[in-house]
Amino acid sequence: MMAGRSVTKADRHLDTLPKLLAHNAREFPDETALREKTFGIWVSQTWSQYQDNVRRIALGLTSLGFRKGDTVGIIGDNRPDWVAAEIATHACGGISLGLYRDLMESELGYLVNYAESRFVFAEDEEQVDKFLTLDDEIPSVEWIIYEDPRGMRKYDDPRLMSLEELRKRGDELHAADPRLYERMADETDGDALAILCTTSGTTSHPKLAMISGRRLINHCHNYLSVDPKGPDDEYVSVLQLPWIMEQLYVFGFALISRMKVNFVEDQETTMSDMREIGPTFLLLAPRVWEQIAADVRARMMDSSWIKRKLYDFFMKIGLAAFEKGRVSRLATFFLYNALKDRIGLSKVRSAATGGAALGPDTFKFFLAMGVPLRQLYGQTETLGAYTIHEPRDVNFDTVGVAFNEEIEIRVDKPDPQGVGEIVTRHANMFMGYYKNEEATKGDLRDGWMHSGDAGYFDANGHLVVIDRISDLAEMSGNRRYSPQFIENKLKFSPFIAEAVILGNKRDYLAAMICVRYSIVSKWAEKNRISFTTYTDLSSRKEVYDLIYSEVEKINDTLPEAQRIRKFVLLYKELDPDDGELTRTRKVRRGVIAEKYGEIIDTIYSDQDHVDIDTTITFQDGTKQRIQTTIAVRKVGDVPESRALTAAE
Repeated sequence: MMAGRSVTKADRHLDTLPKLLAHNAREFPDETALREKTFGIWVSQTWSQYQDNVRRIALGLTSLGFRKGDTVGIIGDNRPDWVAAEIATHACGGISLGLYRDLMESELGYLVNYAESRFVFAEDEEQVDKFLTLDDEIPSVEWIIYEDPRGMRKYDDPRLMSLEELRKRGDELHAADPRLYERMADETDGDALAILCTTSGTTSHPKLAMISGRRLINHCHNYLSVDPKGPDDEYVSVLQLPWIMEQLYVFGFALISRMKVNFVEDQETTMSDMREIGPTFLLLAPRVWEQIAADVRARMMDSSWIKRKLYDFFMKIGLAAFEKGRVSRLATFFLYNALKDRIGLSKVRSAATGGAALGPDTFKFFLAMGVPLRQLYGQTETLGAYTIHEPRDVNFDTVGVAFNEEIEIRVDKPDPQGVGEIVTRHANMFMGYYKNEEATKGDLRDGWMHSGDAGYFDANGHLVVIDRISDLAEMSGNRRYSPQFIENKLKFSPFIAEAVILGNKRDYLAAMICVRYSIVSKWAEKNRISFTTYTDLSSRKEVYDLIYSEVEKINDTLPEAQRIRKFVLLYKELDPDDGELTRTRKVRRGVIAEKYGEIIDTIYSDQDHVDIDTTITFQDGTKQRIQTTIAVRKVGDVPESRALTAAE
């Protein structure tokens, strides 16, 4: 392997992703850059092979008449070809638009039309079908390029082309002009619009944040100054590539530091694949960390009596030591080392969570285990995270401090407790919202990005994020509370997958809860409780009793005024496809209040149940009628409540 020169912040001429890739391919041609697990085998790609793939795709696009400024939509699982398609787009002077793989046709059509994409990359038949179903509803699309040819022979749409055919066209162009791609990459402009990144869209259609190559790369340099990476680091790309943080890691971090990026074979094999790689760096969304913690506790439920007792014993010792700022060698030797190895975290030197708040109980679980977990905070508009915990100063109630002095953070219009809106400014933020100057002016004022989040600085200068300002609520009597804080506590339970806290303008708090089907169904089978579907399982009295005990445990950790007094178990899981969650799994509270208004009104009445007769639509278009009865369960003494509608 050649001993080449690594990229530093001083390399200001390397201001686009194609230029960075060309540098690595020239300096470190035989060094492993990417790995993908295919048919059970890890297949590596060197920097030279990575560059060749990008060149073939870029020249193939050029042969189809690609023009500077064209927008390319990319949809599918995290794969090397996904990554290559984005960099190839930039090499052609184009703009990439990452599309979440689970988008419904209507959402996909909206984004493709909004960006006026001429070209789209679709991984397989499932994704191609979405575009073909939209047909003339997406008039800007001229080419649909697919990677996986299985099932594609039955289509004769003239817009379709296989990725392999595109590469062959690129090879022909390369043979005619061997230095064409090199010139294209050299001519890319670091200040030109390169990436359209969707915002979370908690209240409406997502906006498209405009990002240049230079801003992405410079922000990654700042991030790497507080969380360094190198060629010996291994990263497993789990979160969807359209998300801003995955853009930072898979593109910025990897191309600057040469951190190896690994792609799992399938979503279902993520944990086993991750264990095989042994990542040194990991970013997971809060829901994934919660799922891992829940799975550990679920596996212990299935183990023998003696193993459960030993697990509880050493976990108690470990947590007690952690609370005192120490590490229990006993718990580490007998429990934590084996546990970390089992879940693929034994080699992790840096771990992060971001995108939403992670419950403090889940945070403690991993920190006590020795996983160096840190919280990040940021928005798409700020190019993702701009705060992080320092390695020796992790406080799970906060999101840490700014990366460096270049990043300014303030709290606007604080109340007497110091809580106000979090506002930030740094040199590498987004360029504005695509085709939406009004929204840009609304959120970006005098160079300051108004986050819409409520927070404050603690005594140590750490930023504390409470919730979205629009989501902060008040019970009657001006008693303020954060729904998200209580929801995160509930989700620490292995039996609870999702929760929505109610109580705005009410006399007490209540909860709508979705059980974690994979674990509760296993618990039911073990306890000989018969059931047929999720709806049937969630309506069982035994399951209500189980969740009742979990809610009681959470109530013991909450102030008296913020305790949950009633709850219901929903007949279905909350789903982004139904508009109830964003694609990054944040609750859309307005949709919930409208959709489940009848249930909410019943909770705050004297009735002890609500009859449900509704139809749900699955992703494949099939429909199912659900007829069931949802019980309203009281927890402790319930204050008398005045009549109030869900809309209020």
